[in-house]
Amino acid sequence: MVFSSLIFLFLFLPIVLVLYYLTPRRFRNVTLFVVDLVFYAWGEPIFVILMLVSILVNYIAGVLLGKYRERKKLSKWILIADVVVNLGLLGFFKYAGFIGETLNLVLPFLNLPVIEVALPIGISFYTFQTMSYTIDVYRNTVKVQKNLIAFGTYVSLFPQLIAGPIVRYEDVAAQMMDRRESLAQFTEGVKVFLVGLAKKILIANEMGNLWDTIRSSGSDSGVLGAWVGIIAYTFQIYFDFSGYSDMAIGLGKMFGFEFIKNFDYPYISKSITEFWRRWHISLGTWFREYVYIPLGGNRKGLPRQILNLAVVWFLTGLWHGASWNFILWGLYFGVLLVIEKTFLLKLLKKAPAAIAHLYSLLLIVLGWVLFYFEDLGQLGEFVGRLFGADGLRMSDSVAAVVLSYIPLLIVAAVVSTPLMNTLYHKIKNNAVRLVADNAGCILSLLLCTSKLVSSAYNPFLYFKF
Repeated sequence: MVFSSLIFLFLFLPIVLVLYYLTPRRFRNVTLFVVDLVFYAWGEPIFVILMLVSILVNYIAGVLLGKYRERKKLSKWILIADVVVNLGLLGFFKYAGFIGETLNLVLPFLNLPVIEVALPIGISFYTFQTMSYTIDVYRNTVKVQKNLIAFGTYVSLFPQLIAGPIVRYEDVAAQMMDRRESLAQFTEGVKVFLVGLAKKILIANEMGNLWDTIRSSGSDSGVLGAWVGIIAYTFQIYFDFSGYSDMAIGLGKMFGFEFIKNFDYPYISKSITEFWRRWHISLGTWFREYVYIPLGGNRKGLPRQILNLAVVWFLTGLWHGASWNFILWGLYFGVLLVIEKTFLLKLLKKAPAAIAHLYSLLLIVLGWVLFYFEDLGQLGEFVGRLFGADGLRMSDSVAAVVLSYIPLLIVAAVVSTPLMNTLYHKIKNNAVRLVADNAGCILSLLLCTSKLVSSAYNPFLYFKF
């Protein structure tokens, strides 16, 4: 992964940018599509075929939906068939083993063979993107894309292909056919990309190291160490995923695309409802537009709204992975949201901001415990540790590690708030801002490169979703 990251930064990306800008404007989607396939094949050559099948199936479905738009019954069946194919492919590659294990657990007399299938990187993201396209064509909110290369480029666009954000076709339809790249947009893209890279390499990876060290120390961590560990994981998953989203948004700008913001400082939230407006915005938008609202949203009374929320959050958990802990994680937040919508949100709005913030942070951090531990036995053991089952004190070795990370924990806490961004925008002098931008970009690139060269630890957590 480290070697691949360096190749991407200093070989693949520069070559692609040169090729892209040397290509005449009307052929740039062709160049991007070829590059997208090369990029995906770099990691998983065989699954390029699967992605091409997905592209072709959804392209044909879109054309048919456009052709038979006035024949409502036929177009509905075309959409249903398309959704079944999309969810069938996603279900087989992501959930076949989980379904087999669950059926054997519930109905052991079946003794079904458990299929172990490699998970194609990014399949959850590009499947949701293709489905958004065909559903919107059916709804007549977007025009049919008859250019197969343009549609294929949308589905396979390498900046956000493997870890989001989920880009709905509606948001980039015009850009696919008529985008006007500019130096200002490119420069902004470089800056956003390097900010994301710094988040990922300099903060997320280090928080991951701290979490791994404390988690592997077992009972030696005590209560305090366990809480420090899960807080480190809380920072790791935020800076990992928001860092990758920033990199994707920045890369998109370099090629003339504008993607939606995917994170908006979620850890400053004063309720779980607010948290989910700020965390993984593209996924929340997808489920709201294509599941929650079609089910009736909040328009059919409170009991139906609670049922709709339960469905959405069960699916949100399941989307993240084929394991019961993800389903429990989704339902956990679903229950909290129902409680807030029925009465608690009103009380939180009247409560002191600090109390509401602490309430939210505590529940968010406990949620990440559910998210991390796929083994329910280990989950129970760690929850017990958080509440004193293994004593209060850390061992001297764990305490030494924690003390060495305190400065970075403080940095992570500050950077997870809008403070630095607010201070940056207080700079009114353009010359000073230019110097700050250039110095920041150069420093970020140097530090990240140095870290990549010197460390073998560089996981992307959301690649597996």
